[in-house]
Amino acid sequence: MSVHIKKVQGGITAVRGIEAAGVHCGLKKSGENDLALLYSREPAAAAGVFTTNKFRAAPLCVTQQHLAHPARAIVINSGLANACTGEQGLAAALRTTEIAAEELGICKEEVLVASTGVIGAHLPLDKIARGINLAVQNLSPRGGTEAARAIMTTDTKIKENAYRVATDTESFTLAGMAKGAGMICPEMATMLAFLVTDVQIERAALQKALQRAVDSSFNLITVDGDTSTNDMVILLANGAAGLQIEEGGPLWDPFNRVLLQACRELAYAIVADGEGATKVIKLQVKGAPDREMARKLARAVLNSPLVKTAFFGEDANWGRIVTALGYTDVPFDPGQVDVFFGPLQVVAGGQGLFFDELQAKKILAQAEVPVLVDLHRGTAEVTAWGCDLSYEYVKINSAYRS
Repeated sequence: MSVHIKKVQGGITAVRGIEAAGVHCGLKKSGENDLALLYSREPAAAAGVFTTNKFRAAPLCVTQQHLAHPARAIVINSGLANACTGEQGLAAALRTTEIAAEELGICKEEVLVASTGVIGAHLPLDKIARGINLAVQNLSPRGGTEAARAIMTTDTKIKENAYRVATDTESFTLAGMAKGAGMICPEMATMLAFLVTDVQIERAALQKALQRAVDSSFNLITVDGDTSTNDMVILLANGAAGLQIEEGGPLWDPFNRVLLQACRELAYAIVADGEGATKVIKLQVKGAPDREMARKLARAVLNSPLVKTAFFGEDANWGRIVTALGYTDVPFDPGQVDVFFGPLQVVAGGQGLFFDELQAKKILAQAEVPVLVDLHRGTAEVTAWGCDLSYEYVKINSAYRS
């Protein structure tokens, strides 16, 4: 069976049976869109991966409860996170599901909710209700981009994609949208992602596929080392393509492949749009004892303020990289570590090499800087993505609430 994966236009609404809208309900002082609604005309199996932060936002808690049921709608607001808001916040999240259910003529358990923005402020339910009403009126099979725009906070770019997978006789579509630019270091950051597909698939298999994709995409990025209270990745499968996918079946691998591709693209877009970022750092850690240790090493390097500022200054200060590796609890022999900036080796066997500083500066000036760390300690490897730390990051985050 031949399988072809093609990128298509339309964002989240490229998927059959999915409508969306993005509207302004008054949460953002700027007047920009701040409420998105995704709607599936058919009940959809739902899977989710959520933050491990102990301060779990109210909408996240409600959505986790509702995942036991088929889903029909997702309401996402930006501007206010509805986190650390106690019983009042939980009641507001539940009421949001009720309002959407009433407007759409569905059950409240079929509504998922997500929020992003300032922590600690309460949701004004009158504005949320008006926004949902307006969004229902504006639902459209072409509304994906406006929905993606409505979930942005400090993002500067809309993050969406869509893929069509075709075999010799049938096809299905998978699409996603995400937001995130700061407070990014997911432990399944404020990061939200929503994916939809028109295949039919059992919830357990859907959850397994999503977890695997998240582990190799969103959980391998960082902007600033902060894991948010609101992080979630949701995947809906509504069966509108009339195509069933079973774990281990002929379409299981193509489905997992396109899901990973969509997640990685969205994750990369988050890093590339990192608050104040001027470049992406693509870090490959190889020769590790196991994959989790490789991931831990990558995160230590990419989260180091000293490493990040060196990349911003285009300074080939490899000492900061090996220092970050060394303060982890991962066992390795420092005397075997090699480090490369692109094709340029700067460390061999744990010792610095003489290298062309001008060549190094040219590599570090690229929009994407490739870095390789080889521990020569095992066979495991990961590729993770981070960004530099600039003056602009401080400016953005020193005035986020005001």
